[in-house]
Amino acid sequence: MAKIIYTLTDEAPLLATHSLLPIIEAFTSAAGVEVETRDISLAGRILAAFNDVLPDAQRVPDALAELGELAKTPEANIIKLPNISASVPQLEAAIAELNAQGYDLPSYADADADAKARYDAVKGSAVNPVLREGNSDRRAPLAVKNYARKHPHSMGAWSADSKTEIATMARDDFRSNEQSVVMPEADTLRIQLVDTAGDVTVLKDDLKVLQGEVVDATVLRAASLDAFLADQVARAKEMGVLFSVHLKATMMKVSDPVIFGHVVRAFFPKTFATYGEELNAAGLNGNNGLGAILAGLEGLEKGDEIKASIGAELADGPALAMVNSDKGITNLHVPSDVIVDASMPAMIRIGGKMWGPDGKEADTLAVIPDSSYAGVYQAVVDDCKVNGAYDPVTMGSVPNVGLMAQAAEEYGSHNKTFEITQNGKVQVVTASGEVLMEHDVAPGDIWRACQTKDAPIRDWVKLAVTRARVSGTPAIFWLDDERAHDRNLIALVKKYLEDHDTEGLDISIMSPVEATKASVERIRRGEDTISVTGNVLRDYNTDLFPILEVGTSAKMLSVVPLMNGGGLFETGAGGSAPKHVQQLLQENYLRWDSLGEFLALAESLQHLARSTGNARAGVLGAALDAATGTLLNEDKSPARRVGQTDNRGSHAWLAVFWAEELAKQTDDAELAAAFGPVATELRAQADAIAAELIDVQGSPVDLGGYYRPDAGKTDAVMRPSTTLNGIITRLASPGA
Repeated sequence: MAKIIYTLTDEAPLLATHSLLPIIEAFTSAAGVEVETRDISLAGRILAAFNDVLPDAQRVPDALAELGELAKTPEANIIKLPNISASVPQLEAAIAELNAQGYDLPSYADADADAKARYDAVKGSAVNPVLREGNSDRRAPLAVKNYARKHPHSMGAWSADSKTEIATMARDDFRSNEQSVVMPEADTLRIQLVDTAGDVTVLKDDLKVLQGEVVDATVLRAASLDAFLADQVARAKEMGVLFSVHLKATMMKVSDPVIFGHVVRAFFPKTFATYGEELNAAGLNGNNGLGAILAGLEGLEKGDEIKASIGAELADGPALAMVNSDKGITNLHVPSDVIVDASMPAMIRIGGKMWGPDGKEADTLAVIPDSSYAGVYQAVVDDCKVNGAYDPVTMGSVPNVGLMAQAAEEYGSHNKTFEITQNGKVQVVTASGEVLMEHDVAPGDIWRACQTKDAPIRDWVKLAVTRARVSGTPAIFWLDDERAHDRNLIALVKKYLEDHDTEGLDISIMSPVEATKASVERIRRGEDTISVTGNVLRDYNTDLFPILEVGTSAKMLSVVPLMNGGGLFETGAGGSAPKHVQQLLQENYLRWDSLGEFLALAESLQHLARSTGNARAGVLGAALDAATGTLLNEDKSPARRVGQTDNRGSHAWLAVFWAEELAKQTDDAELAAAFGPVATELRAQADAIAAELIDVQGSPVDLGGYYRPDAGKTDAVMRPSTTLNGIITRLASPGA
């Protein structure tokens, strides 16, 4: 039987799975398609990391490792939902919850070296690099784009006198200090710190690299970062705008939380000058955010004094952008609350504003310390100041082909990122002792290296040419010849383009800033432009443009053609997932939109049909695509408030439309006959099902956990319609 692997992840996507998966399993079983699940949630990954020390009854399979191996095979067909890329506060909360559920795990703070290493392997972007054995093809499906044109989402007004701007470092950051080499042959590298006395500390040994691999190294200098941040705090106050910082503290789990701590300390310089010793002794250095500091003051002797000092600096400094004005949660409270790729497009979409402490929108100084890609956002801001907001009814699209296979440019490569503790030089050294790259460093500097293998680069160029040919769309490689890494990639792109027929294609190379300008100019003319980018820009662009074009990145089709022939189908972004869970817990209403899951499943079924010859799977996928279009046209996606269609209701309507499409298709008479009665019954009971799903809304619910909810309780909450459940059960087991 043909097989699809459906991942169990976290938060709202996991809750939605409890409702949607039974429908998927019932429909696919009729086509001879088996759907299996694998748990790659944060809690599941934590437990898997401690399998050897947990009792037999509590052990769970290492599903991520299993899927990582599967992704290297032609048989792979994986649907990957958004998962938590854990910051330290999230990791600690998940551990505490597992402790409360009876799992004897050490706390992160008290973990020994072995346990801490296990936890660190789970932190941040631990899932995606394992599964992404291919490059990314991400675009807005036609049905989604057409829906956005017919039902345009709200866009805030821009004015030419907007004070909003992006602040970024001009020197001493990752971009300006980058060095890059292309390996002439396979080697084993060593990263070492040579202090001023000549003593050597090995930071990382046995780093295997392949011939043709691009290896980079760079450093962000702490002293320059602190001076820059102090200037921006003062500037924001002088300008009378909100102060905000935009980092990626979940993905870049070594560098960005440290940078976040620098921002917190820069905003409260007097507090740290006066009480820094007490705060550092209590582990409250700012890396985990202002919220962690405030929570940790309860047990400190000078806690009240420190709290008063923080309050005074909040009052005296610039107004802080807020995550939740009503609850007093600032931009600096939690590192994972304000992720640059989601927060910057949201700011641009509402007219270059963020929410202030007074609950009102205001112009903002958006601080993005590293200058590598800050100019992309500045270019969009500048365009909006001159030309106004974009119009979803007429604007073009910016699909993306992203270089990410085999951990290419993996967010600064966590296991090769270090906060430096002493003066000296960090060197990348070959097995023969040759120094490939070298940086002078000082205490507090953040040094990092990353790798990009040659085979993924070749595949990336091939995918770009393929997409340009299939879509008839110009493609721009976003590469900056002033960056060492990009200079090497430009040479390789030019070389590998010669391997392909590019006759009649419009393929160019531009710096990210110039590529942004060209793309938004075309957007305003209603024209599409493929952005061909590295991994970090892939993440940024596949949020920035979709949020402006169709209102959310969750509605994008995200296909990863795996290099060995399999397929990975991703289902959009999960940045809003925590807020949706809160609403469900309080009101039994889930706003999460599973459109990304619908799109991914349809592509997965089509891939299965092509790769296994199961024509029936292709019929199922085509019918699902048509049903998704109907769902959008009839406005059956989740609404916002209690009393309306929520996530569960959208799943019920999808079942109606999907069954109807299967009943009326003519490619497979047996399928049509099997789904005819199902479609009739679902349509006849649609109002009753909708009423059952709405009747349960409005009251708090108990899921038995946040990071590892109780399956029985979650099923009861997410499948409250006995009518729908009965129909789906009979479809899944027709003889029962």
